[in-house]
Amino acid sequence: MSGATSMRTGRCGELTLDDVGSHVRLCGWVARRREHGEHLAFVDLRDSTGVIQCVVEGSVELRSEYVIAVSGVVRRRPEGMENPALTTGAVEIGDCTVEVLATAEPPPFLVDDRAEVDEAVRLRHRYVDLRRPRMQRNLRLRAAVVRAIRAAMDAQGFCEVETPLLWAPTPEGAREFAVPSRLHRGDFYVLPQSPQIAKQLLMVGGFDRYYQIAKCLRDEDLRADRQFEFTQLDMEASFVTQEDVLGFVSEAVLDAAQAVTGERPPPIERMTWEEALDRFGTDKPDLRIAAELVDLGEVFAGTEVRAFGGPCVKALRVTGGGTMSRSRLDTLVERAKALGAKGLAWFRVVDADGASALESPLTRAMSEGEREGLLAKTGAVPGDLVLAVSDEHRSACTVLGQLRIEVLGRPVGEGPHRYVWVVEFPMFESIGADGHPVAAHHPFTMPHPEDLDRMATDPLSVRSQAYDLVLNGWELGSGSVRIHRADIQARVFAALGISDEEAESRFGFLMGAFRYGAPPHAGFAFGVDRLVAIFAGEESIREVIAFPKTQSGADPLTGAPKPLSASSLAELGLRIAAR
Repeated sequence: MSGATSMRTGRCGELTLDDVGSHVRLCGWVARRREHGEHLAFVDLRDSTGVIQCVVEGSVELRSEYVIAVSGVVRRRPEGMENPALTTGAVEIGDCTVEVLATAEPPPFLVDDRAEVDEAVRLRHRYVDLRRPRMQRNLRLRAAVVRAIRAAMDAQGFCEVETPLLWAPTPEGAREFAVPSRLHRGDFYVLPQSPQIAKQLLMVGGFDRYYQIAKCLRDEDLRADRQFEFTQLDMEASFVTQEDVLGFVSEAVLDAAQAVTGERPPPIERMTWEEALDRFGTDKPDLRIAAELVDLGEVFAGTEVRAFGGPCVKALRVTGGGTMSRSRLDTLVERAKALGAKGLAWFRVVDADGASALESPLTRAMSEGEREGLLAKTGAVPGDLVLAVSDEHRSACTVLGQLRIEVLGRPVGEGPHRYVWVVEFPMFESIGADGHPVAAHHPFTMPHPEDLDRMATDPLSVRSQAYDLVLNGWELGSGSVRIHRADIQARVFAALGISDEEAESRFGFLMGAFRYGAPPHAGFAFGVDRLVAIFAGEESIREVIAFPKTQSGADPLTGAPKPLSASSLAELGLRIAAR
């Protein structure tokens, strides 16, 4: 058996019928003890690979979570006593001798997936929680994913390079963690939000294919898919186009999926940002939800119904939603308004003498052609519900896109896995208070070559060569083709209102490197935590991280964050302001 050491011949979960008759010595924790008479006990011994039943004769004091070594002979379980729930359920260890290696106090909760335990208690005693089968499975699945990613990147000719954790501020938008310097009092490092600048410098340095399983840190509000510390596959390549990068990353992701599921997913679908917004109301579409947004612009062109007088009318068919109560519909109307819509129209589809008809406060104001057009465009049938929003295109789409998720619900648990590349993101997301456009990505993203001439005159119409990978409605990661030409970079800086002096102050070390010959390059990064969570069927990345923080950013295990001593603060030249 694998796992043999000087203390044990193998591991608990690896025993099979082929081992019957073998003398073994196993080590682990007492998962359960069942007394049978005064001098016979069945002890379930657990280690990282599983559980094996040990038949112990004689008097031995054993309690839950004691650490023990068991020596004995592997034998077939008596007929009818097999346990199909265990991989070792056909065998047991007999003629046992037991050595107690360490005693244990009663654990704060059962080391059992069947027990519901408050998350704060689990994290406070994470060393116990990690023994549970769920956590063992999740972290080993994570290891398999990382192993497959590394193998895929290595096979494609990428070189793994480690970049610094102590770095200078970067232009990536999120709040950074600052680290005071003892040797340079008053100055600070920051922990990197990503290795973005470092990997571009590696491209200038001639490492034409770089990757790293990188630890990144961002001081931002936490939620189910976000932690202060997170891990990503970070990659960059020279002399490539967007197509090359999408190919590299697809290979790594599909290899990882195959490694943990046993099946290779089909080639990853692709759509533009505009298409994703128009069809699903989001740039992170969950393709498992079949319903798509429907354009009712033609139906309500020239309408006299004020509710549909906006520049865009979008609708969503909710199959079987016609039984939704009026109070629930009123709640959806308020929810739409809270999301930014001026209102929400709803229509129940009912049967009227064998034909479909609409039931809504608005139907009397609608023409027959509008009623028929709405039914035809949405494909709604009796028993369905239709929700509609009239507003500016982006607002109408995003509001209905959010309601699509909230009303129809995300499938929970394992599979199916629906990947999609979203490409051609806008270069700029809005016009700021200073009159300059606001970058949708970092300022080193290459504009779409067809849109360069509109940079100064119509910046919001400019597309970027940026791309996201989405899986089941979660953004796994993003990337872009980088600007490597000084003239294009100057045009982007000018559009953003960044002066030559500010550019030199903020990005001088990168721009200086580019003056010594920067190759065309592009890159990508995706979150390993999010990918593993989806593979594991978890709703929170905390379940696939060994030692996560709570949603408040605290660590119940260590008590972090904690105050520094007065002497440590003095050594760093820091003083805590009054709270």
